[in-house]
Amino acid sequence: MSRKSILLALFVLLGALALTACTGETVEVIKTVVVTEVVEVEGETVEVEVVVTATPEPVVVEPRTLVICQGQQPDTLYPYGGSMLAMSHVLEALYDGPIDARTFAYQPIILAKLPSLADGDAVINVVDVVAGDLVVDNDGNVGALAADMVVRPAGCSAADCAITYDGTSALQMDQMAVTFQLLPGLTWSDGTPLTSADQLYSFVLNADPDTPIGKYLVEHTAAYEAPDELTTVWTGLPGYKDSTYFLNTWTPYPEHLWGQYSPADLVTEVDAQSLWLGWGPYVMTEWVKGDHITMTKNPNYFRASEGLPKFETVVYRFGNENSNAAIAGILAGECDIVDQTTGLEDQSELLLELQAAGQVNATFITGTTYEHADFNIRPVETGYDGFAGLDTDGNGVGPFGDIRLRQAVAMCMDRQAVVDTVFYGQSITIDTYIPPEHPLFNPENVSWPYDPAAAGALLDEIGWLDADGDPATPRVSTGVEGVPDGTLLQFFYETTSATQRMQATQIMAESALACGMQMDLNYYPASEWFADGPDGKLFGRKYDLGQFAWLTGVQPSCDLFITSQIPGDPTLLNDDGTTKYPSGWGGQNNSGYSNPEYDVACLGAIQSLPGQESYDANHLLAQQIFSEELPIVPLYLRLKLAATRPDMCNFFMDPTANSEMWNIEEFDYGATCGE
Repeated sequence: MSRKSILLALFVLLGALALTACTGETVEVIKTVVVTEVVEVEGETVEVEVVVTATPEPVVVEPRTLVICQGQQPDTLYPYGGSMLAMSHVLEALYDGPIDARTFAYQPIILAKLPSLADGDAVINVVDVVAGDLVVDNDGNVGALAADMVVRPAGCSAADCAITYDGTSALQMDQMAVTFQLLPGLTWSDGTPLTSADQLYSFVLNADPDTPIGKYLVEHTAAYEAPDELTTVWTGLPGYKDSTYFLNTWTPYPEHLWGQYSPADLVTEVDAQSLWLGWGPYVMTEWVKGDHITMTKNPNYFRASEGLPKFETVVYRFGNENSNAAIAGILAGECDIVDQTTGLEDQSELLLELQAAGQVNATFITGTTYEHADFNIRPVETGYDGFAGLDTDGNGVGPFGDIRLRQAVAMCMDRQAVVDTVFYGQSITIDTYIPPEHPLFNPENVSWPYDPAAAGALLDEIGWLDADGDPATPRVSTGVEGVPDGTLLQFFYETTSATQRMQATQIMAESALACGMQMDLNYYPASEWFADGPDGKLFGRKYDLGQFAWLTGVQPSCDLFITSQIPGDPTLLNDDGTTKYPSGWGGQNNSGYSNPEYDVACLGAIQSLPGQESYDANHLLAQQIFSEELPIVPLYLRLKLAATRPDMCNFFMDPTANSEMWNIEEFDYGATCGE
């Protein structure tokens, strides 16, 4: 009989191993073992190496999960029912496109391309119009063509060639038509084909009065049609030349699922009935209100052949309003991403330290939201007894009507100190309403850096004099037009009680003391500060200097400062009988700035098309006028700030993308990054 004994296992080889961390499947792990045996052969001891293959052992690989911690929970996931950033984060996983904004440009996602005049899928046709037809007039307003309406005839692209319609003559006007093509083979996550009919359904929803969303594009649309399953054609009203015509298509929504409900009912029933259906990388599986949303990989995703998305499951966790708790969640491995809704701005210094230590990745990026301090140039007619309301000559314009005073104020506000102190050098100061990296930015814009000496020279010129020789005390008016002599250069600087705004205003008010300019700070709840006119302080034009932020985008928003956007009583008339405030109390130009040259340039830019010489030229001119005359003081760009685990890859915040989840299908972490 042979006697065998295993003496030593030398090593273990894992063969035929196909562990794929992202598959969530069961695989066989085959162990191959090399051992040494002692064998007696005819009375002699012999050592022999033997390869032994064990019985395969099944190993279950857990599905990979991405956990996103949000400071806010969406109030709804019905796209036409809300606008929260938290909702946008979730919908980026449910939908993908149809068009995304990337670095001050647009990219087609589920469209074959963006239409263009150059390619012929956008055209300008000449059409006949008669009295009573809906048209867009010279000011961009929709109305029935009638006598005395100022319109642009065919071939006219500027205000200087507009005509006054006589009410009877035949008239030809320009009309845009734009053709969009869906990618072939798109499906909803339930396998139903996604077609142009879903886009028409979305248009009908948008147009319905019970759908709570803006109607601007619908109101400027003459027709929206689908000649085949992949094609839609948008036609604008005569006279409407939209510089963003290549966006004038509607996001598809699932009529085969939502069509059982009325537009009014959808506002509540989409969430109540779990009617979340998209074509994006992930599918909704659960929403536990107040706690989390769970999504799983969409098997019908149109980019699945690229190995996307990277995770089996995505979990959005809510309740991280406390930024300290959010950061702790990353450090503890409970959160892979902490998004910008958690208010990380107050933790900038800590995040920079943690990043230097390799414990987190912090992403700081300037976006398209800019803080600004607005002058009240034309206080409300009913009377404002603050500094801005001083108007002894009765022309409706207060002290800030003097361009030189506005320029001096800008040079007395140390904006760079705010960037360096409050934002730890991660933001930048700006001089106009678009950031310097924008392709339409005018390098000839006037800059107003902190310079108390230069500001003092301007103030002396106006008549704001340093009467006591002490620059830290307010200057006094001496011969200032419209201002009683002896008036102190002292006014209110007001904003919301947001922490960063309070820090910024305190720095700038202190810096202004070097100019003999006293800014008295007042802070209000956002609901009070931003209340609608006529009662609201900001849009009721009842303030001196007020700070808030505008969100811009790919297209420069020069129209925020045109005369027709001054908020005011819609019943007041000019001497010629026209409406003094055509935008009513809903106007956005709360400063009351009015310059006909600026209006012409801005409207010329808005009413021109990309690629036309007038488009670029007018945008550049509007900026230059703005930077010289300063209806507001542009302060600095607000930061977008998010944090991730250190080994996260493909997470890129973009200045013009609303949500940092814009490419969530590509997110990855760990050893598989880059695969």
